[in-house]
Amino acid sequence: MPQAKLAQLSQALELRRAQQLLRAPVTLERYDGRLLVIAGKSYLNFSGNDYLGLATAPPVLQAYADGAAQFGAGSSGSPLVTGQHAVHQQLSDSLADWLGVERVLLFSSGFAANQAMLLTLSSKADTLVLDKLSHASLIDAALHSDASLKRFAHNDVAALQNLLSQVSQPMVVTEGVFSMDGDSPDLTAMLALCRNYDAPLLLDDAHGLGVLGPQGRGTAAAQGIKQSELFCAMANFGKALGTSGAFIGGSKIVIDYIEQFGRHYIYSTALPPPLCAAVLKSIELCRADNWRRDKLHSNIALFRTLAEDLPLLNSHSAIQGVVLGSSERALAVSEQLKQQGIWLSAIRPPTVPQGSARLRITLSASHTAEDITLLLQKLRQVL
Repeated sequence: MPQAKLAQLSQALELRRAQQLLRAPVTLERYDGRLLVIAGKSYLNFSGNDYLGLATAPPVLQAYADGAAQFGAGSSGSPLVTGQHAVHQQLSDSLADWLGVERVLLFSSGFAANQAMLLTLSSKADTLVLDKLSHASLIDAALHSDASLKRFAHNDVAALQNLLSQVSQPMVVTEGVFSMDGDSPDLTAMLALCRNYDAPLLLDDAHGLGVLGPQGRGTAAAQGIKQSELFCAMANFGKALGTSGAFIGGSKIVIDYIEQFGRHYIYSTALPPPLCAAVLKSIELCRADNWRRDKLHSNIALFRTLAEDLPLLNSHSAIQGVVLGSSERALAVSEQLKQQGIWLSAIRPPTVPQGSARLRITLSASHTAEDITLLLQKLRQVL
């Protein structure tokens, strides 16, 4: 065994443990949206991303089962070989119709889709211009691309303009709803800047799709922007749609190019067909069941009203952050809440910047007013 390498890995693990940053997976015995069962104990769940309660919706579960019976468990290959089934095309067509884009490509995860989007579309002559709080998938893709990388202060349009005036061939990348802070950029102002500097605008809308805009079309639609005005957009199925997988949507030229040159797409096994069937049903419910979005936004408004005395981040999305500072304090508060029957994970560096460890509260249409009231009662007791 290569002892030197093992010692190096062991040292890194020990350092992370000493810094209160070591993570461990939690095995769920049962998931029921607002409730989790772990080690025989039931918890009220405020750490998931199932914003519309679709992960356990009976029609979605039935569509999954029916898809397995009709198409089999797996796709059997990459999409350009034998992995593209009729249900993949149906899902792509459904997404294109819903969002108003010419074409869509499906991916195994949001991480893979973001990697493909930036690595494939940027070149050595380009400068990728990212928000300072961009998701790790976007940062990693930019760092590994041939393009230069510049980052601007979070949601700061003036800082973005300053950067655009200094770099050559900029490509601007941002998120619809930022995953740790829950806030959104001014896409109208950003799009105007991009037009002035002839810069494409690429959007990661993982946490906006399904939740914002008419029929849940996402952040751009909520701000009155057509998807066709963006260079392309990514979103995934593991948040509001309650399943798994992701997609990139855009013009035919952009998506054709990714299809031909995107290594994450070309060399990956296509999504399982029954999963695609479940996503199709989720989209159908998402578009038709406005009550789910209404309930979610009602829950967000209730939470903000009842928590107005707490040190919340400025967010009006389903993601509500309470910054506690140190990892030790965030872990201690999270553990105290678990003892009270509330599952609320501590978010620590490197997921968030040093000194900004927090509780990341996520709300769902599945939560009741009583759930939210209880959360805030217990939260006040431990803060």
